[in-house]
Amino acid sequence: MNSSKLTLSSKPNQNNLGDGYLKFQLNQQTAAVLAMRHTQEAVIVPVESVTAMPNIPGCILGLMNWRSRIIWVIDLPRMLNLESLDYRLRQYNVIVVRVESLLVGLVVQEIKGTTKFMPDEIRSPVGHVASSLVPYLRGCTVQQQEILLVLDAQAIVHSSILRSD
Repeated sequence: MNSSKLTLSSKPNQNNLGDGYLKFQLNQQTAAVLAMRHTQEAVIVPVESVTAMPNIPGCILGLMNWRSRIIWVIDLPRMLNLESLDYRLRQYNVIVVRVESLLVGLVVQEIKGTTKFMPDEIRSPVGHVASSLVPYLRGCTVQQQEILLVLDAQAIVHSSILRSD
């Protein structure tokens, strides 16, 4: 496809904006982001709307109805071996994530909004975070003196921790 000068001059400006991410707190100490391309919606739901199921891994809170679809709801900090959510909560902050045709709800402590940064700002997490986190990360980045974990939605959704087989 041939591009006009106008198109060529506007393309670098789009790239300078960076990729979009949803920013949230996993727990009191840990901030993280997920790529917007995997994020369907961020919702706050009452605890009662998640139905607990027997014989499932401890990090799976249960099932919930999201837009007439039944999805698994996961305690993301617990899955990542971080400090678990406070179970006295009255509501969950759920990030609905789609990877290929799979939908899951990831429960986090607090949803902070959106942010953007360039892919080359993502650094290796090795040596900066617990080794148990590394398989679930694309890396980490620093924004406004805060270290953000850049989570890999595919690695989370396809994790062996979530499989009972």
